[in-house]
Amino acid sequence: MGLDFTAIDFETANGFRGSPCAVGLSKVRGGVVVEEASWLMRPPENHDAFDYHNVRIHGIRPEQVAGLPRFGELFPEIGAFIGDDVLAAHNAAFDLGVIRSGLEVSGLPGPAYDYVCTVMLSRRCYSLVSNSLPYAAEEAGVPLINHHDAAEDARACAGILIDIAARNGAASIAELHLSLGLALSRQPAFDPRRDPLSKATRSALEALAAGQGPAAAVRQLRAGWPEEGANPEPNMAAEPGHPLFGQTVVFTGELAIARPEAKLRSAELGARPESRVTARTTVLVVGDGFVAADLRSGRLTGKARRVLELHERGQRIEVLSEGEFLQMLGGHLAAPVARAG
Repeated sequence: MGLDFTAIDFETANGFRGSPCAVGLSKVRGGVVVEEASWLMRPPENHDAFDYHNVRIHGIRPEQVAGLPRFGELFPEIGAFIGDDVLAAHNAAFDLGVIRSGLEVSGLPGPAYDYVCTVMLSRRCYSLVSNSLPYAAEEAGVPLINHHDAAEDARACAGILIDIAARNGAASIAELHLSLGLALSRQPAFDPRRDPLSKATRSALEALAAGQGPAAAVRQLRAGWPEEGANPEPNMAAEPGHPLFGQTVVFTGELAIARPEAKLRSAELGARPESRVTARTTVLVVGDGFVAADLRSGRLTGKARRVLELHERGQRIEVLSEGEFLQMLGGHLAAPVARAG
C-alpha cells in the first residue's frame, strides 16, 4: 500500500459543530495530491444561523450560501469523494464530529471512518511552540497563505501528513503509525434511528428546545482579572486519543467561556488544569482574540511570554488560541455555564 488518504477541513456557521458551511478535500495517492474538491453549503435546517465569531474567522456570510444545497443534500457527493479512504484532519476529532453531528441533525446515517489527526502527529514529530495549522504547515514546507479557506486548509493538512511520513520513512499510514507506536483512530458507523446522538448534538438540540441561539451562553468580555476557580482532577477514564488527554493546561487572557468552566471541561477530557505556568505545563490556552501569528508579533500576555522563554530552553509547551481549544472541546462555543461560578 502507498501513502493514500483524503485530507478534510470544515468551516462552521456557528459554535455547534453540526453547522458546516464549507468543506475542502484533498485526495492523496502515493504521497501526492491528485484531486481536490470543495463546496460551500447551507448548514442543516434549524442550525444555520451564522455567528459573528465564526464569520470573523472564515469570512463566509449567510448570503453567500443562501439557496445552496444543505449539508445533508451534499453529503452523498462528499462521501463519494472520500470513498473508503482514511481521513486526515488537523484536529480530527472536530472535523469527524462535524460529519457526525451534521448527519445526525439531518436525520441521516453515517459510515465508519478511520482517521488521522495531524495535530497529534505534529506534536509527536515536530517541536513547535504552536501546532496550529499555519505553524505546522510552515514546518512541513507547505506555507498556508489563506488560513480558514477550507480547500487550502485541507491541502495544508495533506502536506503535513506527507512530510511527517517522509521524515519517518513511512510508505503508508499503517507504517507511519507503527513506527510511532500509535493506533489508527476510528469513528464508527451510526444510524440516528437506533444509535444515541452524540453529546454535541444533544447539547445543541437542548439549547434549541430552550429557545437559545447558537451563541446564547457566550459571555461578554469583562474588565478586571478573570476568575481562576478551582483546578479539578483529570478524568482518567477519558479518551486517551484526545489531544488534551494527559496534558497540563494553563489559561491566560479573557475567554468567551468562564475560566472555571474551561478548566472543568478540559479536565473532563483528561487534562490537568493549573493556574500558572510551571515546568509541568504542556499547553497554554490564550484568550483575548489571540491567533497563532501573535507569537511573532509580540501581542502576548505575561504567561505567553513565559511559555516562549521556556520553549526556547527546551520545554515542550504548545500554545493554543481559544478557537483551537474550543474545537478540541467539540466545537461548541455556547458552552454550558451553570457550573462556572
